[in-house]
Amino acid sequence: MSFSSVAVVLLLLIQISAAGQDGPIVKTRRGYIRGIQEKGIFVFKGIPFAAPPVGAQRFKAPSPVPVWKDTLSCTRFGNVAMQSAGNVETVRGDEDCLQLNLYTPTLKPRKSLPVLVWVHGGGMTGGSGIGQNGHSFSHNDSIITITINYRLGVFGFLYMGDVAGYQSAGNNGLLDCIMALKWIRENVKAFGGDPSRVTLIGESAGAKLISSLLVTPAAKGYFSQLILESGAVNCIRDIATAQAIRKRLMDTLGISNPADLLHLPAATLITAQAKVLGGAKGTNYFGPLQDGKLIREDALQYVRNHPNRKVRVLLGTNKAESTLFMNMDKRLYTPDSTVLSDWFGDNYRYSYKAWQALGHMSGDSAAIITLSRYMYQLHTYRLTKALAAGGYKTWMYSFEQLNKGAAATHGEELAYVFYEPGNGNPANVQLAVMLHQYWADFIKGRQLWHQYDREKSGMIFAEKSHVAVMDDYEDPDHPTMGFILH
Repeated sequence: MSFSSVAVVLLLLIQISAAGQDGPIVKTRRGYIRGIQEKGIFVFKGIPFAAPPVGAQRFKAPSPVPVWKDTLSCTRFGNVAMQSAGNVETVRGDEDCLQLNLYTPTLKPRKSLPVLVWVHGGGMTGGSGIGQNGHSFSHNDSIITITINYRLGVFGFLYMGDVAGYQSAGNNGLLDCIMALKWIRENVKAFGGDPSRVTLIGESAGAKLISSLLVTPAAKGYFSQLILESGAVNCIRDIATAQAIRKRLMDTLGISNPADLLHLPAATLITAQAKVLGGAKGTNYFGPLQDGKLIREDALQYVRNHPNRKVRVLLGTNKAESTLFMNMDKRLYTPDSTVLSDWFGDNYRYSYKAWQALGHMSGDSAAIITLSRYMYQLHTYRLTKALAAGGYKTWMYSFEQLNKGAAATHGEELAYVFYEPGNGNPANVQLAVMLHQYWADFIKGRQLWHQYDREKSGMIFAEKSHVAVMDDYEDPDHPTMGFILH
């Protein structure tokens, strides 16, 4: 190759490198942002959708992010929310965490693209938006994917209704979610998205949180579809329960005035929170609050009495939800009133009675069936029936694919939903391809299997998937709220 040819090649490489460093630039309502090209698509990371909830804004409802003048670099993930780092004494994250990440196959589509918003799980006390593969639906399905953060634990759901100026504190995590949706409605068109075609998807605590949007009038109009994987409105707490959890926190910290919580170091609060949670049993301790303002009445009653035929919902659970948690808390293999009250509060007597009624079963079957029902399935069945009664277009599923001979437990459907060839290796690849396609079709507004109606029809996802009549286990005495302390 001649010297001149080498010079031309080097010049081209420099130009390509410079273009890659520059990255795509998009104008949002608050200012310009720069992203990157990653694996063939455009990605914008760490976009602020609200002002940092720090200083005077700590424990308060989210507020709009200030306008910026220079182009903001959105090429790296932002902070995760404050949370425990896996043990009682170690914390990670930052209070300045209200950011989202956006993945789009193109910035100038011929037709505006549907939008998928991932809301992570983690017991309302852990996790982040960066924990999910945003490429999965953007690469091959022409769907914009957005993953969000929200405030967790004490910063997102601590009751402070008796402290002047902090009445929203018990629902700040839910308000963060609504603020992210507001940002999406105002800005997603600039990224090629259709603000009228927004689907939220959540698993576990993420599903619980977004299900609460169904009973939050302030969220109306911000989304057109929900996908709820293992989570329903049973996460909502009453004020007495929220106060009882706060008292445990204050007792751990050795304080008696709730206002003293406002100024303690974040690490001090998270460390005390971890002690109160006591491991996996604390996954029910934090969540949205029925405060009479943002959430005004019993969730299931609200769904039945406020029909919204414009919203479509896909929801379901896994066959053996509880085995994941039973392996975290071995006491659950032989549940008694103590361990069940740790998990369900005053509601322990319902699951305890149901477990005793199945005492004739061999091995761990009675505990697995009972706990799976009272942790997730009972509440999903109830919400499904309420949605159908309220006129929502509703589809139900049960994920039952075996994993090394064991029944599908909590979270195992995620590898199938977000399956992407070459990324991950679920036990049944053929099912992963099919399940992912069903979810993509739903996001695009297409019909799935037969809607849930009086025939209680739903899809069983397994080695041989099929439409079937869904189990609708009910305990008529059990309250809507899954965890109560009075």
